[in-house]
Amino acid sequence: MIITDTHTHLYSEAFDKDREEVIERAFKNGIKRFFIPAIDSTYTQRMLDLKKAYPENMFLMAGLHPTHVKDDFLKELGHVEQLLSEYEFCAIGEIGIDLYWDKTFLKEQQEAFENQIRLAKKHKLPIVIHCREAFDEIFEILEGERAEDLFGVFHCFTGTFEQAKKAISYNMKLGIGGVVTFKNGKLDTFLDQIDLNHIVLETDSPYLAPAPLRGKRNESAYLVHVLERLSDIYGVSTETIIETTTKNSINVFGI
Repeated sequence: MIITDTHTHLYSEAFDKDREEVIERAFKNGIKRFFIPAIDSTYTQRMLDLKKAYPENMFLMAGLHPTHVKDDFLKELGHVEQLLSEYEFCAIGEIGIDLYWDKTFLKEQQEAFENQIRLAKKHKLPIVIHCREAFDEIFEILEGERAEDLFGVFHCFTGTFEQAKKAISYNMKLGIGGVVTFKNGKLDTFLDQIDLNHIVLETDSPYLAPAPLRGKRNESAYLVHVLERLSDIYGVSTETIIETTTKNSINVFGI
């Protein structure tokens, strides 16, 4: 069975010393599909190089990460549009709103999020949403853009049961990773009430390593710990989790 990591920053500097070994470890654990979110234009070449090295396994997204939305965000969005005209991408992401680190550019983040949603619709692509301390702001924009051609993944979902249901109502899958293994993560208190057909697996590596590796650099091979926890929560085999979540990723990304 093929396991899918729907969110990993494998081009990150954190992997510069052992990227090939990290990918080989993932392969040995059955992870063969990697969906690669964008940050900003400074990482574009790294992403393209990764795709060139592993063309059958790496699937790139285009987008501007909310924490990188600054005064020059329109120039960055122009770069995203240019990329879409030159290369094939599987999604627009990761995009959204982040009010954890800095609220200075909230207005710009909102505008960038709206613009990129419309860009996704134009290119018939899913979106991959980054949301940190901004559920209300995210939902307000999604409500304004609600349509059949709005769909994607709510990356690294950390909300409540009610917020999960609301995210799903906008045709979003919930990206579940290391947080589900955290003692204070709270996802395990309601996740079994969410149909498995609404779930995709992710790591967000190099961030958010699952227990018992919390605090270390995360990597795709560690999805096995997420699988084990989801198997416990849903009371089904890891094979069922793998089969369903990879099918869900195919339905979202069309790959």
